[in-house]
Amino acid sequence: MARAVAGEAKVPFFSVAATEFVEMFVGVGAARIRDLFERAKKVAPSIIFVDEIDAIGRQRSSNLSVGGNDEREQTLNQMLVEMDGFEANESVIVIAATNRPDILDAALLRPGRFDRRVEAALPDRNGRLAILKLHASKVAMGPDVDLEGLARRTPGFSGADLANVINEAALGAARDGRDKVTQRDLEAAYDKAILGARRRFALTDQDKQRVAVHEGSHALVAYFLPGADPLEKVTIVPRGRALGVTQFSEDDCFNIPEHYVRARLAVALGGRAGELVTLAEVSSGAENDLEVATNYARRMVERWGMGEKLGPVSFPRDGASPASQLGFPSTSPALAEEADHEVQRILKEAEKTALETLTKHRAALDALAKALVERETVEKSDVDMIVAEAERAPTTSAR
Repeated sequence: MARAVAGEAKVPFFSVAATEFVEMFVGVGAARIRDLFERAKKVAPSIIFVDEIDAIGRQRSSNLSVGGNDEREQTLNQMLVEMDGFEANESVIVIAATNRPDILDAALLRPGRFDRRVEAALPDRNGRLAILKLHASKVAMGPDVDLEGLARRTPGFSGADLANVINEAALGAARDGRDKVTQRDLEAAYDKAILGARRRFALTDQDKQRVAVHEGSHALVAYFLPGADPLEKVTIVPRGRALGVTQFSEDDCFNIPEHYVRARLAVALGGRAGELVTLAEVSSGAENDLEVATNYARRMVERWGMGEKLGPVSFPRDGASPASQLGFPSTSPALAEEADHEVQRILKEAEKTALETLTKHRAALDALAKALVERETVEKSDVDMIVAEAERAPTTSAR
């Protein structure tokens, strides 16, 4: 962005990393700051771009500091002096970048210094589509390629992530000896980006059956539960660290309602619930599911005010409250214990929802697990047919 600004303004551009100013010897960083600004002033109007400004711009401590800390503070002080001493005819613009704006010294953000903040957020759907089209223009694409569908399915992807998907799709087409990228190549590249590379080892029949039940249960809880993310496909092909994956179609979401969080909790615990319904015992395969669900439930109680007993309360993060900065606990032990009980209650309610859903649709679960064992991957359209056939079949009772 800074280079684009310099290119549009057609002025000299000085690009440095803040870490270049950090040295062991006191005074070296400040001298380099002075030298940088002197060079910029000589060719003004000009632009200075400082990357990772937090390396020298962190909040200054009130405690006595020596060595490296003293050097960093002297460097920061010199930066503040140079920025505050500009005259109208010098025309030197300073742009900086950081991933940690929360730790910058307040003096850096005062008017006349870095007083304008531009947040480079992750692209929305339209932005992702524009980025995909840009990178796809450099690759021969087949007529069946659906970039709009890919843009819809990639919330949270950065520009680099999207470029990597196009690149992986091109590599896949080249490996297969094709001169154009097809939709199948894009699907494979997308799966690799979010799920990891396919692991080449064979599951035992027993493990394959358990993974099929586990992933099929995730899929069916999402399929039947209102408010859950739409199901896209389910597979028992090992990828990354997972033995199987249930894939959903998520959209850009900037405000999370409570019913969606509770549905997501039930889906996360659905695999474990399916093992209980079908196999009468759980396995270690739900470890990551439990971690994800617990984190969500804790955020519901401690950050989003969704706990029924505690209600609208926000727990300060460690070190963020005035009490914790004085050495006192940020919350009382009684309140923390009550929050733990609330988290546990929310998780048990979510598991109960998953168990009831899968018990009600047991026939569909058995049919989907069987299909997964046979085919390994089942798309959403196939799940529709499997569920419809299983729900339509008459239930037989023992005589």
